[in-house]
Amino acid sequence: MSHLELLLPGEADLLIRGLRSFPLREMGSGGWNQQHENLEKLNMQAILDATASQDEPIQELLVTHGKIPTLVEELIAVEMWKQKVFPVLCRLEDFKPQNTFPIYIVVHHEASIINLLETVFFHKKVCESAEDTVLDLVDYCHRKLTLLVARSGHSGPPEDNESQYSTPMQELQKQAELMEFEIALKALSVLRYITDCVNSLSLSTLSRMLSTHNLPCLLVELLEHSPWSRREGGKLQQFEGGCWQTVAPPEQQKLSKLDGQVWIALYNLLLSPEARARYCLTSFAKGQLLKTLSLRCHNSYWDMSPQAPSAQPSPSPLCSLTLWSASLHTGLPWTPLQLRAFLTDTLLDQLPNLADLQGFLAHLALAEPQPPKKDLVLEQIPEIWERLEQENRGKWQAIAKHQLRHVFSPSEQDLRLQARRWAETYRLDVLEAVAPERPRCAYCSTEASKRCSRCQNEWYCCRECQVKHWEKHRKACVRTAQGDRAK
Repeated sequence: MSHLELLLPGEADLLIRGLRSFPLREMGSGGWNQQHENLEKLNMQAILDATASQDEPIQELLVTHGKIPTLVEELIAVEMWKQKVFPVLCRLEDFKPQNTFPIYIVVHHEASIINLLETVFFHKKVCESAEDTVLDLVDYCHRKLTLLVARSGHSGPPEDNESQYSTPMQELQKQAELMEFEIALKALSVLRYITDCVNSLSLSTLSRMLSTHNLPCLLVELLEHSPWSRREGGKLQQFEGGCWQTVAPPEQQKLSKLDGQVWIALYNLLLSPEARARYCLTSFAKGQLLKTLSLRCHNSYWDMSPQAPSAQPSPSPLCSLTLWSASLHTGLPWTPLQLRAFLTDTLLDQLPNLADLQGFLAHLALAEPQPPKKDLVLEQIPEIWERLEQENRGKWQAIAKHQLRHVFSPSEQDLRLQARRWAETYRLDVLEAVAPERPRCAYCSTEASKRCSRCQNEWYCCRECQVKHWEKHRKACVRTAQGDRAK
């Protein structure tokens, strides 16, 4: 294991063996909370192991004990709870909790599971061990990415403006909305890892991805809108590590990690022999693929910092033909400058196989593809969402009221006991080790080295920034400090 161990091998084995599915009614209960804490520990240990680039026992144990299907079912169950039960709780007039953290834990549960799946799905045998639940996971990713495309006009997650929210439940709704954006980005990575296994996926899964959901067209929509990128004050920003980061002009030619995930997934779905044999390239799909390539190149060029045309690399004849053909099919204007901004040496260094995809698109623009053979296939369908909905249909309000009385209205003593458990689970040394980057100032977003001495949660680069941020930070700081004293 890594030098910083949160779990010993025997402990990890015991926790993974104990993973099970919970009914929606029991979410937030004592047993459910214990499993959530166990999942958080497994999640952090998996990140530590992956960061250390050595053996990854967490994914090995999940495969050995056949627990990937359990994680998928829990993921979809908490997604359904957030869609069906959480809104009911927010509408209940007699529910005015003084502490919303127990509800936040349930809302955050989805992010914990999808983060763990993102970490372990890098390994193909994990995807294979998902068995039939990979269909449910594909549907889950499709739902998240569809919402991501739908909200792309908002330039990512909404801004965190706490002054608009007067009650704890309204603040919690805002936090859930912010969290949903990051969950969708994790789902994109999971989907990409699934496409890496396209040669071993079942025919039903391939059909679900290519025919039912037409994922190639959804992915090119993501490329076109790029919801993880935005312009603020004339500067390009990208969403990485849980926050918006300004991209320096010399770095703007490089693909972001999320753009790279989309391109790799597209490559897998369009160029693998198994997928090409199953994907029906209709005139609509063909037009979308070619149009988006042209638009993406055009947008990439004008988003770049000004440079002399001679400083740009020369376009290859094959790719020039691709864009010229795309302009004929879509009616969009095309010039070689679009290509110069797109096919940089930096891009080809990062994704050398992209030249093969360009060749495929060039061929697609000039030739009418043959439709795939219509084979008789007994197709499986996802069952987890449908089964959970049938089991709980018409019971959403009853579940919410049950949880209000027995789960989300804890006594002061219960809160103190739970606070101790949370403190043991979320150790600061481990949280700092698994952080994707150095802490950043809560006020100016530069790299920070000082932490709020009162609550130990917020980071600052200097005393001046802490003073300027105090009005916004005071409420959370006082609440945290009071909780620490209560322990």
